[in-house]
Amino acid sequence: MQKKQINVVWFRNDLRIADNPALDNALKSDLAVVGLYCFEPRLYDNYFYGFKKTESYRAKFTIESVFNLKQNLNSLNVGLCISTENPKVAFSRLLETYDIKSVFLQKEWTQEEVDVENRVKETLTSTDFESVYGQFLFHPDDIPFENFSTVPEVFTHFRKSCEKQSSVRNALAQPQPQQQSFFIDFETPLPSLQTLGLNDVEEDSRTAFPYQGGEKQAVGRLEYYFWETEKLKFYKKTRNGLLGKDYSSKFSPWLANGCISPRTIYWEVKKFEKAIKKNQDTYWLIFELIWRDYFKYVSLKHGNAIFKIGGILHKDYDWHKSKVAFRKWTEGRTKDDFVNANMIELAKTGFMSNRGRQNVASYWSKTLKQDWRIGAAYFEAMLIDYDVHSNWGNWMYNSGVGNDPRDRIFNTKLQAERYDGSYKYRNTWLQDNLF
Repeated sequence: MQKKQINVVWFRNDLRIADNPALDNALKSDLAVVGLYCFEPRLYDNYFYGFKKTESYRAKFTIESVFNLKQNLNSLNVGLCISTENPKVAFSRLLETYDIKSVFLQKEWTQEEVDVENRVKETLTSTDFESVYGQFLFHPDDIPFENFSTVPEVFTHFRKSCEKQSSVRNALAQPQPQQQSFFIDFETPLPSLQTLGLNDVEEDSRTAFPYQGGEKQAVGRLEYYFWETEKLKFYKKTRNGLLGKDYSSKFSPWLANGCISPRTIYWEVKKFEKAIKKNQDTYWLIFELIWRDYFKYVSLKHGNAIFKIGGILHKDYDWHKSKVAFRKWTEGRTKDDFVNANMIELAKTGFMSNRGRQNVASYWSKTLKQDWRIGAAYFEAMLIDYDVHSNWGNWMYNSGVGNDPRDRIFNTKLQAERYDGSYKYRNTWLQDNLF
């Protein structure tokens, strides 16, 4: 019997239906569209020093995001196949039943993702692959540079050029459902943390991020932060906070997983500025979205150099790799109580403030002089808002091998006095350090 011909949207870090170029393109076809998401075993395998590549809090957020994606796709009459096998195997299983004409996907360029994609292409030799850039504020075709190799090495030059010579494209309209007869239901369950080889975790009442993954939650947070409370009016003033859910926007976990697009946030800021208020605080949220873009362009420009010990500057420092130092750092048992409090928060919630991240990264790489890549890899395992470009770009930046021309070192004692002079943050997290 002839196989039914379909198109597949391969979801990875774009777990949404709104402003999703790959999904939008797929739904323009005249064939039935289905989605595929793979909980790739490599992402939950042993990494180093007893940690998994993805630990429980980050995995939990991903599971929640995929669950909401499935619900939202169902509203478009698009079924989602969920697999716990590697994508090459998952696509092979689909091929047993269906003829896959085209695969639509968000373009990724870091090595591991490219390698996985190439293995899938070796299996789907008769299938077209249509990849699109879907994670940028400023689309790569619109930036004012001749090519990626001419992207500036200093963020300020990048930002000013883009602000002056580029514009942000409109977010795509909400997609219309495909016809009901195209709907293919997949009885593929979501994995549990145990299925992925991870331990169950409970929410800590002190967490600054008491939210679940998924597009619905992301949109709800946008509504709350902008319109219900108008917290956006004070973003720049509060963004260096350490405690509570509202010192910053908290959009980063949903952005990292693609539950919401930066363009959606940008245009909502513009609506807010017209309806409520335009000030330095509203601009500063856009400023942070441009930073996020910048690290993506840095990785496009420099490739695998962002993962190498010398970074993009090819610096030759005398780095150390002490397992004892690593254990004390991750367990919050260093000689620095501000660093300790932040590291305990990360271990118990999967989240840490921006201020905290800069301090613990500088302490690990500049004070302890430990291999910065070990710290970056630990963040990769733990953070619910892990984004390969922002994470490795920021770690290079803070470790003196990246895009910071000043090569600063954070004085964690002074930082603690400035941002936690009352000891409220440190007391919150150090009171019951059970490590």
